[in-house]
Amino acid sequence: MLSNLEQQKVLDCIAAAEAATSGELRVHLEAKCKIDAVARAIDIFDQLEMQATAARNGVLIYVAFADRKLAIIGDEGINTRVQHNFWDSTRDLMLAHFKEGRLAEGLCAGINEAGSQLAHFFPPQENDQNELPNQISFG
Repeated sequence: MLSNLEQQKVLDCIAAAEAATSGELRVHLEAKCKIDAVARAIDIFDQLEMQATAARNGVLIYVAFADRKLAIIGDEGINTRVQHNFWDSTRDLMLAHFKEGRLAEGLCAGINEAGSQLAHFFPPQENDQNELPNQISFG
């Protein structure tokens, strides 16, 4: 999926994006997804306990690369403040990279865009803490 160097690049992008917002970002990658991508992303979101942020502002970027499925979901703190198509521009930016076979670049572009958009609603707080580990999970 991603080389060690590409994984580190994605982790660096998560850290940089989170520096601009109190929101929390995570990435989950797997080859296949036998159900709807959003439904699978919700399952992963729950498994990773991403709702464990004070402001309920966690975001999961889910990619099933072999099946070409992508979902970006936010916790209820985000969903109550944004329009239903909030993640469309982030998705479109990522897909442009994925179509060229650039998974790591697409993930970083999406992470950067998500962090930038979250910053409008969830700016960094004084004494902001990293509430969720910056990680890529694999299925």
